Amino acid sequence: MGPIYVAFDGDNDKWAYGFMKGWKTNNRVDFDFEDAHDLDTMTSRAQNEAYVKAALKQRMTKSDALVVIVGDATKNLYKFVRWEIELALELGLPIIVANLNNKTKMDEDLCPAILRKECAIHIPFKKEAIKHALETFPAAFRRVNAQEKEAGWRYYDNPDWYRGMGITPTP
Repeated sequence: MGPIYVAFDGDNDKWAYGFMKGWKTNNRVDFDFEDAHDLDTMTSRAQNEAYVKAALKQRMTKSDALVVIVGDATKNLYKFVRWEIELALELGLPIIVANLNNKTKMDEDLCPAILRKECAIHIPFKKEAIKHALETFPAAFRRVNAQEKEAGWRYYDNPDWYRGMGITPTP
């Protein structure tokens, strides 16, 4: 798999992105991904909307999937995170929604409105769940036809798997 782009609330949820990077660098943890953020760096002009959108497009066209880390305030972000989601949808990237509250399905209260009806997989923010989604969802997404994608969001219906991660599946 190629680079993965990770979108998150930089003010509140940067710690979660840090966890993902930590899992990747820890030799004792079976988790790896090529971080699209490492493909280039944004300069101090990152407040300029045109510049940011151009840089995002450059990163995302090289990405194989988008992981959206959803925390308490993610749905309220109408700049960077929304731009990242809009671009991923435009490019047809598979989207993995990782819920920081560990819900195993879409969290209607926290999921950004732009993703609520999209064909994205919703998982808890757990290393095992993210790893599995990165390994399986992009290929599955690419095999699904447009009509099936219109059916909307997805989740893994495997209560025993979630219990093995210490999570009670979302009803």
